[in-house]
Amino acid sequence: MKILITGGGTGGHIYPALAFVNYMKQINPDTEFMYVGTQIGLESKIVPKYNIPFETIRIQGFRRSLSPQNIKTVYLFLNSIGKAKKIIKEFQPDVVIGTGGYVSGSVVYAAKQLNIPTIIHEQNSIPGMTNKFLSKYATKVAICFPDVAEYFPKDKVVLTGNPRAQEVVMIEKTDVLKEYGLDPNKKTVVIFGGSRGALKINQAFIEAFSLFEQREYQVLYASGERYYKELQETLKLSEKKLTNISIQPYIDKMAEVLAAADLMVGRAGATSIAEFTALGLPAILVPSPYVTNDHQTKNAQSLVKSGAVEMIADKELTGSNLATTIDEILLNESRHQSMAKASKKEGIPDAGERLYKVVKEIT
Repeated sequence: MKILITGGGTGGHIYPALAFVNYMKQINPDTEFMYVGTQIGLESKIVPKYNIPFETIRIQGFRRSLSPQNIKTVYLFLNSIGKAKKIIKEFQPDVVIGTGGYVSGSVVYAAKQLNIPTIIHEQNSIPGMTNKFLSKYATKVAICFPDVAEYFPKDKVVLTGNPRAQEVVMIEKTDVLKEYGLDPNKKTVVIFGGSRGALKINQAFIEAFSLFEQREYQVLYASGERYYKELQETLKLSEKKLTNISIQPYIDKMAEVLAAADLMVGRAGATSIAEFTALGLPAILVPSPYVTNDHQTKNAQSLVKSGAVEMIADKELTGSNLATTIDEILLNESRHQSMAKASKKEGIPDAGERLYKVVKEIT
């Protein structure tokens, strides 16, 4: 089987695609892949590391306001369809899967014109502009949140979940916390604001630092590289000997860490949600207010309803309510177990397998 995958711009579009590639290589090593992205997108840095053939097309997104740049966008889109058709004809895939981002618009649309089966994968609870457009042409629409089905043609929608979940759920609990100077046998909360960090979460952590020093549970905090030095200076860490708090600029073994943790605090991105629900991990979510259509808030709200998470709005986050909310979960065993059970119920640990079933159905 030959599968062409396209998606880019953010890790939320790229990592689900790569997770599916990894799953397919495990169950069917003879599967051939081609990934189509852009030269300037994050995918150009990430995908080649996975030894997947990588081709690029040139495209840009529409401006939401009236702008002469939109004329150029239309021009690039029309030209990119021709380039995408050429790549598709040369590779001759059995199916084309788009995981979001402007690049997938051209490639999936081109595949439709060449009568090749297509799937678009929507990770969030509110669809992106590209996937809304492509849903009219795609053969199937794979979703991760049931609520998002209302935005797409009913007969095309399949609940598959995020393939990243199937990768994470296979990870066994280890002593990875030792690598961060923590005790693997103590209750642990992991706090992070994404790979670059988040200003409001960083500020709240600083405010809560003295409270965390007094707690029986331990805290692993990833500040992000841009806040790490400032945080060290503000908290005068060089003068302190921390016993139950570990501060890192970045956690490079996040999946292993989450598997060893008891609670997560972070943003409400689709990939993060797929990971912690697959593990049945309770969470406190602080949705980023800087994303399109405020989709992270909608992502979080669907899990608040089920009892899997607590949500604190970014503008309302303080050190005090962060520490209090963590206490209310980690220091109350029955509540912790109830949230863990709800989280596990919301997870889709066989997401890669579900997506593969859709592939087999349409090819």
